[in-house]
Amino acid sequence: MLTPEPRCAAESLAVAEPLAGSATTATAFLLLEERGPWGHDAWRDARLPEGLGATILQRAAAAGVRPLMIRRDRDGGPADHGGKRRLFAASSAAGEAWLESTQISDPGELLDLDLSALGSGESLGLTPHSDAIYLVCTHGRRDRCCAELGRPLLQAVEAAAPGQAWGVSHLGGHRFAGNLLILPQGLMYGRVAPSQAAALVRAHGGGRILAEHLRGRTSWPPPVQAAEVALRVERNIDLESALELLDSDDRGDHWLVTFAVSGQVHRLKVTADRSQRLRQSCTDEEPSAVTAWTATLS
Repeated sequence: MLTPEPRCAAESLAVAEPLAGSATTATAFLLLEERGPWGHDAWRDARLPEGLGATILQRAAAAGVRPLMIRRDRDGGPADHGGKRRLFAASSAAGEAWLESTQISDPGELLDLDLSALGSGESLGLTPHSDAIYLVCTHGRRDRCCAELGRPLLQAVEAAAPGQAWGVSHLGGHRFAGNLLILPQGLMYGRVAPSQAAALVRAHGGGRILAEHLRGRTSWPPPVQAAEVALRVERNIDLESALELLDSDDRGDHWLVTFAVSGQVHRLKVTADRSQRLRQSCTDEEPSAVTAWTATLS
């Protein structure tokens, strides 16, 4: 009998690797609907015009924009939808988050977008999109955990928030699957089970956060992400807008992060532990060092 291949998500969960402080860091996002196969590297391997994906990756990196691919199902192509592809642009900057959208017929239209403006938090002039979108990583060609845990989660999120859920290409952190990113707020969750999808959607709709599964806000660096999660857990704060970041100071061997909550100031000391070694992807043959953040009220 063949022994099942170990999964990186199961290994991470088994040692209770902390979620806090593990979110992707980005304040600007560009999302393109691509219903065909993504391959391992979505923008380079998808069926886009020759060289387009590499060009967008280069321009996005220079502008500080995170480009992602999205789709609602695994089959079909743009021709099934009148040749139109959904395009989103988002800024997750704290207190200034926004989301806008349009449809394009030709992926080459991406070359006309001012990604430098988007990276600076400026609108691309698309149509404002008032509803949040729920992005579940289903990029199975990148990592098995994202397929096995992401696809059932996507179905559950779609059932809880019809029309607002999308499968998305690699977000980062396969071992925390199922991974979910909410835009425009930039809230990233990990280890979300399908049975928890409805509660998460309800919480977000009510302006609240489920800190137990929060990896962090993409607009903040990892130590600040970890500090927010720790403060929310310690003080039982679930209102999304309750925290105001006042200051974050890198002291070398630790960070000091200061929040205001209802007029009260809370300071947290955040330290990094890099002693643990884990496989960060199912394809990794050997473990490597991972960072675990610890935040305590000071």
